[in-house]
Amino acid sequence: MKYEGPIYRPPSEADSLLIQATVGCPHNRCTFCMVYKNGPRFRVRPVAEIEADIAEAAETLGGRVKTIFFPAGNTIAMKTEDLSRICRTAYRAFPNLSRITVYGSSRYIYQKGPEDLRRLAGAGLSRIHVGLESGDDEVLKKIRKGCDSRLQVTAGRWAKAAEIELSLYVMLGIGGRERTRPHAEKTAEAVNRIGPDFVRLRTFVPKIGTPMLEDVQQGRFAMLGPHEVLDEAARLIRAMTSRTVLTSDHYTNYVNLEGQLPQDRRRLLEAISVHRQKGEDQFRSFFIGSQ
Repeated sequence: MKYEGPIYRPPSEADSLLIQATVGCPHNRCTFCMVYKNGPRFRVRPVAEIEADIAEAAETLGGRVKTIFFPAGNTIAMKTEDLSRICRTAYRAFPNLSRITVYGSSRYIYQKGPEDLRRLAGAGLSRIHVGLESGDDEVLKKIRKGCDSRLQVTAGRWAKAAEIELSLYVMLGIGGRERTRPHAEKTAEAVNRIGPDFVRLRTFVPKIGTPMLEDVQQGRFAMLGPHEVLDEAARLIRAMTSRTVLTSDHYTNYVNLEGQLPQDRRRLLEAISVHRQKGEDQFRSFFIGSQ
């Protein structure tokens, strides 16, 4: 099996077989992301190569494979026909396969449109991991996400209508002190309109080699402290009304928040309140330029 460039997968795909379908990210402009900045340019691997990897894995793993994740950064950008083909090939190769997932940004989901999303669902694409980051257009513009909240909502609703699960990633602190309130409120509004299956929290940490690290170092971006991040999380949770699973399965977060919304809202807010009583020096240290 062949792999090229950085290979990342969501924590929730820890038990999934990784079969690389694309290399790099076709957007690769987000100011907070270091993953593909120095890696190879985006390209789609030939379908025959991907199918050869599937066949090789099937020989040794066979019935042990229950879930597959197709890296890399934006595999939803593949041609619909090709992505559908490798999904169908995977289901034929692994008799116990129950889920296929990919990364896909709202921009490229939107480019698919409702019909192609239905085709992908019919071929067995089960879930898309989407970096929503924020529902605040000011923040989205500053981080060069390549879309606005209207597009995010439309793309998300199309995917849901096609019966593809959505796992949305929200980044606490990405608006800085200047936009913390609108970031939380507008992100909650976008989540409510989309109705994703999962909302996964991440906390902004500036990474080496990114424009946002330079903004922090030059004083152009005021980061939130631990208490402010917790306040932002609470504001977000209070404003989210759609039925979804909330999780914070990432090392960047200050508090492990896991629950169903809206029924677990009070418990989640109480957990935040308890941690809010700690001194800021009791939380993880912040290092400029984290890996």
